[in-house]
Amino acid sequence: MPGSGERAYVYAKACGITGKSFIGKNRSRLTGLTRLSELDRLIFGTDARDLPERELLPDLERRIINRNAKQIITIVNSFRTPPELLARMVRDFEYTDLKRAINAAASGEPALPERTEIGRFAAIDFSAYPHFDKMLTGTEFEFILGDIGDLRSRSGGSTARIQSKLDRHYYTGLWNSLYKLAPSDRSSIERILAEELSLRNAAWALRMRTYYGMSAEQTREYLVCIPAHKNAHGVVSPADDAIASLTMALDSPADWARWRWVKFLNRPGEHWTADPRHFQNTAAQYLYRLARHSFRRKPFSLDTAACFIKLKLYEEDLLTSVAEGLSMGMGAKEILAMLEAA
Repeated sequence: MPGSGERAYVYAKACGITGKSFIGKNRSRLTGLTRLSELDRLIFGTDARDLPERELLPDLERRIINRNAKQIITIVNSFRTPPELLARMVRDFEYTDLKRAINAAASGEPALPERTEIGRFAAIDFSAYPHFDKMLTGTEFEFILGDIGDLRSRSGGSTARIQSKLDRHYYTGLWNSLYKLAPSDRSSIERILAEELSLRNAAWALRMRTYYGMSAEQTREYLVCIPAHKNAHGVVSPADDAIASLTMALDSPADWARWRWVKFLNRPGEHWTADPRHFQNTAAQYLYRLARHSFRRKPFSLDTAACFIKLKLYEEDLLTSVAEGLSMGMGAKEILAMLEAA
């Protein structure tokens, strides 16, 4: 495990980066923006691009993601031997890129979508796209080669099942690596990951039922189930709350009244129905506050670096959401209000 000198250095460096990030008090700097070019100048200063707004959006989003990944990797690389948990958290970028590559191949796109460079943490040979056997053979992702082959043999097939398998694989690996750490190094991030996975499953269940009309049994297949763990309520599975919601009518507030995550649902109105987007936004705010509180709670714990990663991923989602809203003619203040971030 990293020594006290490495931990102190990482904490100081992480504090320096978060102090300049668009979270906490700095988030207010976004409120007056009305154009995409203004956001570009705010984030990148003299390195902002002189591009038409239509071309600027994808370019700006890609630079935001790359900048974020670089800052995260800078922190993780500050450890001589990065703990497996942190290395796996960095590889979240690779999972996202793999999903995008699978979607592109399923749509018949000959070119590989742009991806995020993660250096020594990378396992996939994306240069072999669209030959997934060459990309994935010898890596931990070999297990989905059969699914990709089946998908590509059926033109226009859905990638949702493959993405669900990848999510399950990611969180299982993350959870297993968590328990390789001493209890004092994992207490905060253990809670955050448990809450994140429960909320992710709940949001996914709402989306499947609302947008795709899936039955309870169909929805269950897409939930991420990993080994149960203990919390204040006893032994639980991160899919328990989502499973409990499957019997609740989407248009009946009374059905949801005693549900664990009811406070994240939209407020009941005359023609109320559970809104997955509202739930996802308010859940994201809760997880952000949890990570922000935990970041400074134990400065020399490995929790600090893990919480830093979560804060940077939140910032990335915030900035890309603001960018997309600005590109549609919305003001940043309105966008932040919609995200429950104002």
